[in-house]
Amino acid sequence: MTKAVFKIGGSILQELPKSFYQLLIDLKEKGICDPVIVHGGGPEINQALKQMNIESTFVDGLRVTTEEVLEVAQMVMSGTINKRIVGLFQGQNGKAIGLSGVDGRLLQAKPIHNGKLGLVGEITKVETAWIDMILKEGGIPVISPIAAGEGESRLNINGDTAAGAVAEALGCKLVLISNIPGVMETINQKEIIYHHLTKNDVEAMIASGVIYGGMIPKVRSALASLKGGVEESVILNGLEPDNILKYLDGEKVGTILREKEIAEHV
Repeated sequence: MTKAVFKIGGSILQELPKSFYQLLIDLKEKGICDPVIVHGGGPEINQALKQMNIESTFVDGLRVTTEEVLEVAQMVMSGTINKRIVGLFQGQNGKAIGLSGVDGRLLQAKPIHNGKLGLVGEITKVETAWIDMILKEGGIPVISPIAAGEGESRLNINGDTAAGAVAEALGCKLVLISNIPGVMETINQKEIIYHHLTKNDVEAMIASGVIYGGMIPKVRSALASLKGGVEESVILNGLEPDNILKYLDGEKVGTILREKEIAEHV
């Protein structure tokens, strides 16, 4: 059975309908796809830091993760959010297993940017045996992107980057769940969805402003994951779960990102 990594961002978690989780359970039970979940949690981390009066410093627009910030990020992502997602699957009679990347050294990482961002890392290894074991036993892994560093240390990982690394390690598709149908542009008062994009397309659309804001790191992470063995990345609307089924059936839906040009475009 084919595997697929589904990245669920913290900003869309509250919006996803229960039918989203039910569809993933059905895909597994029918032998269509083995889903692996990697989630984020930025908005809730920000809220928790504010409530606890913990100030954040930034370098080049990126948050510096101190030990104090990391404790909050781990509490929110590996605790509250991870178990909430597990509960949503189990509420639909699914079997989900929540994991932090620290558990069993599932996600192993090293500091990035010469340590200027504090306890922020990039993944160097994924222990896929743990994921395969859960999938084999009929479970759906739900992974929080806190990784194991050297010794007892832990590192905070960008959720999109973590999802890409897991998809690379498994050699499978990466599905980025969004609240929009894909990369879009309004031309002559009509909304166009770009169903196929290459790296060059994406960079040109970022430069022109068609792709902006939170979509920029999403598409760049998707493209970066392609270099390590991910067959393709796709941005799909999780608010319409049937789009996932349509994509797996080969229908034209969402935005598929590949390294090079393919036969059909737009």
